[in-house]
Amino acid sequence: MLADRVVWGSTEIPYHYRFGPAKTLAITVRPDLAVEVTAPIGTPLERIRAKVCKRGAWIRQAWREFECFHPLQSPREYVPGETHRYLGRQYRLRAIPGPIAGVVLRRGYLDVTTPDHPSPAVLGHLVRTWYADRAGEVFAERLKACHRLAAVEGIPLPTLLVRRMTHRWGSCTPAGRIILNLELLKASRECIDYVVMHELCHLAEHNHSPKFWRLLQRLMPDWEDRKKRLNALGEV
Repeated sequence: MLADRVVWGSTEIPYHYRFGPAKTLAITVRPDLAVEVTAPIGTPLERIRAKVCKRGAWIRQAWREFECFHPLQSPREYVPGETHRYLGRQYRLRAIPGPIAGVVLRRGYLDVTTPDHPSPAVLGHLVRTWYADRAGEVFAERLKACHRLAAVEGIPLPTLLVRRMTHRWGSCTPAGRIILNLELLKASRECIDYVVMHELCHLAEHNHSPKFWRLLQRLMPDWEDRKKRLNALGEV
């Protein structure tokens, strides 16, 4: 693909374009914020630029929609007394000496048992491992629950991957896999379901077109409220 950029108002829009057998010029905004243009063979570059500028408002809105999906994060220090989120609730980190290392939620506390000195490195390793284990279980459960609704639209059950990401709550791949950010485990189940359903809808509609939003509305009528709660998620 070829690279180019235009200026729409005060906004610079970088994009990639390619020529193909399509009869019309099409613009797509990807979840990673990349703008891609497919144009009929022989289309002048000035016509492509004019089209991108004409769709500038739509492109900026798509960027905002995707950017709202980016998680708010602040680094954890893993010291006793520090708060950590799990499924929408706050838990205070507490170090407990014991013969077997482990992590347990107990009455508002995230109890970390360790036979070693409870240094931030030791506590951090145990907490991160616990989060990763729990994420696999919780996300698989929420995917099954959401897919029961999405299946009526002919959306197949995708493969689930869990990763620690810095800029996204979730994404889907062209191969039909859904990737969820490990940090999403800090959100409530309702917010997790919104991300899962959002990505399930992308398996049917690969951009934020009107058809995508209509599909999401059918499958999750209260998605806007869930999205607002997710966007408000931040570390305290």
